[in-house]
Amino acid sequence: MSHLIELKDVYKIYHMGEETVHALDGINLTVDQGEFVAIVGSSGSGKSTAMNIIGCLDVPTSGSYHLGGIDVSTMEDDQQAEIRNKMLGFIFQQYNLIPKLTVQENVELPLLYAGISSEERHERAIQSLERVGLADKRKNLPSQLSGGQQQRVSIARALAGKPSVILADEPTGALDSRTGREVLRFLQKLNQEGDTVVLITHDNSIAVKAKRIVRLQDGRIIYDGDASDPQAVVQPQEDEAGEEVLA
Repeated sequence: MSHLIELKDVYKIYHMGEETVHALDGINLTVDQGEFVAIVGSSGSGKSTAMNIIGCLDVPTSGSYHLGGIDVSTMEDDQQAEIRNKMLGFIFQQYNLIPKLTVQENVELPLLYAGISSEERHERAIQSLERVGLADKRKNLPSQLSGGQQQRVSIARALAGKPSVILADEPTGALDSRTGREVLRFLQKLNQEGDTVVLITHDNSIAVKAKRIVRLQDGRIIYDGDASDPQAVVQPQEDEAGEEVLA
């Protein structure tokens, strides 16, 4: 059986003047249906580059990326956009809601772009808002909601497209700690209901809410395993000779 997400020998190389930067340095990663995976790392680790490739927002310099068995690593922009709309649901740090649209209209907007009929858009939006507990707020504007509620609307928007993968990029970054915990509980609940969730974060305390942690450093995977393993949150440091040691 093929993996839902499969990155094989993926490199992403940038040339900045005379300097060559390996944002991803030959990573291999698979994610199966129903997993909850946190990709974690500090600034410059490569996690944002990995997210962009998984999210069909960028392509590898070399290597392959298969999403749902489809090789998307060599696709043109318009082909990637089509795959992105069909298979991926995005949750961002900033909620990216349109202020003048109601909650329901915000949830329906990607479906409108996807050419889905008005009746089905309404039905999917209501179902998604019910899943995040905000169906009663569907006629409100985003400004009438709390930050946590706005993030739940963005989760509903992601769910409405019935994606194969929910890709959450620092989803609690703009929230206070209590509200952030609520959003993480929603992601855990969605995963328990069968959704595949890939969470991008720099924060160990958030990453451990997933079931599996993939830790990146300098464009390479340095840990891939159970989120409850103590090694999952141990970050290598350099000794005086520049060799990696465990913190």
